Amino acid sequence: MLNRVIAYTDGGSRGNPGPAGAGVVLCDTNHQVLLAKGFYLDHQTNNVAEYTGVIKALEITLKLGSKAIELFCDSELLVKQINGQYKVRSANIKPLYDQAVTLLNQFDQWKVTHVYREDNKHADAMVNQALDAREDVTETALRPAPNLNTPKLRIGALISGGGRTLLNILDRIHQGEIHAEIPLVISSQSGIAGVQRMKDAGLTVKVIRKKDHADIRAFSQAMEDALIEAQVDLVIQGGWLCLWNIPKRYDNSVMNIHPALLPSFGGQGMWGHHVHEAVLKAGCKVSGCTVHFCTDEYDKGPIIVQRTCPVFSDDTPDTLAARVFEQECLAFPEAIKLFAEHRITVNDRIVHIK
Repeated sequence: MLNRVIAYTDGGSRGNPGPAGAGVVLCDTNHQVLLAKGFYLDHQTNNVAEYTGVIKALEITLKLGSKAIELFCDSELLVKQINGQYKVRSANIKPLYDQAVTLLNQFDQWKVTHVYREDNKHADAMVNQALDAREDVTETALRPAPNLNTPKLRIGALISGGGRTLLNILDRIHQGEIHAEIPLVISSQSGIAGVQRMKDAGLTVKVIRKKDHADIRAFSQAMEDALIEAQVDLVIQGGWLCLWNIPKRYDNSVMNIHPALLPSFGGQGMWGHHVHEAVLKAGCKVSGCTVHFCTDEYDKGPIIVQRTCPVFSDDTPDTLAARVFEQECLAFPEAIKLFAEHRITVNDRIVHIK
């Protein structure tokens, strides 16, 4: 049985209404394609085709025995309807919406996210193959068996706030997407919400406060001692706000996520809403997030992964932050997975991915 399926869906009509097709691409958590299928729908609208793709993906995933799905669709309207942001007003679409919701309720975990068309090319290709053939078409691929003998990556996590980023990563670990464990969480403060959340999640939390040490050298040494004791391979900073001297042993082994596209909007004082306010003030049309290795300078280390999202004219720092965080929830696990699979090398401060 599959722990979790990643699905990409698309739908389209040549005429709207006209000859229509739906495309489904199912992947495992290593993004290995399990199944790619196009469905010929004869005379339908674009919206019907889009919903049909989602329904087919959900039905197939349930048949595969998976109770967890992360589904990406390039119809922003459909995604907002599924997530309860928009009401379904079309009488033709309402039965399909109800069917999709009924199927989603059979999953223990599900998430439906908008993806841009350029990132959904395989599902789009399946739609066009079905339309060209005027019949259903299928591609299949075998899922490789996991190597259970590989030691788990040991992650030390640093938090200074609510810990949402870390909870997302922990969820990916539990779902089998990242072959890792988190033996230690270090918090820079004792009274933050993240401390109790991490304890509730069963993680070991140690509070190391900068003000309890004579200087940054002593603070950094306490951090290093705790990480070494926990035999940490990779350090991740999820909302960590304290500069510390990264020891030599952790060169290119400390990752941070920044809520903007570095090297823009980085540096001391550029965190949280300060970043999003600066992006809006600059009139940017695109923002996003950056996962990078840390150095002893704020936001200056080698860039590993970046993901983008649009900036809208009516955005506030809060609405933009929410959209950027959606991308953070994809980018940070991706970077950690690359590290766990030994696919990252750094030459002249530039990351190369195998």
